[in-house]
Amino acid sequence: MPIYYTSIIQEHNSVRNNAGLFDVSHMGEFHLSGPDSESFLQKMTVNDVGQLYEGRAQYSAMCYDSGGIVDDLLIYKKENGYMLVVNATNRKKDYQWLYSNLGKNVHLEDHSDEMSLIAIQGPKSRNILQRIVSSDLSDIAFYHFIEYDRIAGTTAMIARTGYTGELGYEIYAKTNSIVLIWDALMDLGEKDGLVPTGLGCRDTLRMEMKYVLYGNDIDENTSPVEAGLSWIIKQDKGDFIGRGAIIEKMENSDRKLVCFTMKELAIPRRGFVILKNDNEIGIVTSGTMSPSLEKGIGMGYVTLPHHTPGTEIMVNIRGQNKSAIIAESPLYKNGTATK
Repeated sequence: MPIYYTSIIQEHNSVRNNAGLFDVSHMGEFHLSGPDSESFLQKMTVNDVGQLYEGRAQYSAMCYDSGGIVDDLLIYKKENGYMLVVNATNRKKDYQWLYSNLGKNVHLEDHSDEMSLIAIQGPKSRNILQRIVSSDLSDIAFYHFIEYDRIAGTTAMIARTGYTGELGYEIYAKTNSIVLIWDALMDLGEKDGLVPTGLGCRDTLRMEMKYVLYGNDIDENTSPVEAGLSWIIKQDKGDFIGRGAIIEKMENSDRKLVCFTMKELAIPRRGFVILKNDNEIGIVTSGTMSPSLEKGIGMGYVTLPHHTPGTEIMVNIRGQNKSAIIAESPLYKNGTATK
């Protein structure tokens, strides 16, 4: 997928106001099956897989014993097992991590090369997609999916998930079928403002929502507690890898991931220093110019107690300190994802 097709701003605004179509086939897809697959996932992930049922999806993370994050991922409970969708850059690492912990009654397969993924996102996405699917899309609740549906003359899995903060659907199909679906959507969606969208606006959209990106905002040295992901940690479900370290971090965390907006005309970037009263309190992990807010925005880890919304900070941008303020998340308040 290119950085952009026309421009990042145009594509970003199309997703916020109409719809955009992303090719995210670089993501990794694993299939997990076997009688012990649920208990295996309970051990490997921080969320409670026991809450899943067929047709339900879950956002989760895998951690090391240290509590650092192996990867964040989506888990789909299918008819004959689970599908795990992992970040492309972590595909090999994740597979090896899962395989090294695999039990005898669990079967792991990497389907990434034979599976492709496109995502239609935006407030008009449902109306556009509905024209080429047999199921009633209004019946698919947020973080639910239909495993088998006829779409553009082929079969695909349709999930109401996404990475933009808008109403949207992710479509999984065999690689040789995905082009047919893409072309059908573009043909039928053009009158509603559907445009192809690239990685650039995927990044600006997710930053406006404070959605983390592995390698920027989270990695093996960050805890899900620090990253604002405590809501997916279900410590009462029983033991899982990293549980002890995560509980310790809940009691003794000294930094938090925050989002902020610039008060001056400036764009924060990854690696820039965050200051309070001329003292370094953190580092920017992600930053951009927000097309929706029309100002610079960013994310970064700051030491406590400077994480409180409303706290005024400075960001050192190419040798000059620029004023900013820590904000409530999400920065963009009008998303349609759950509507």
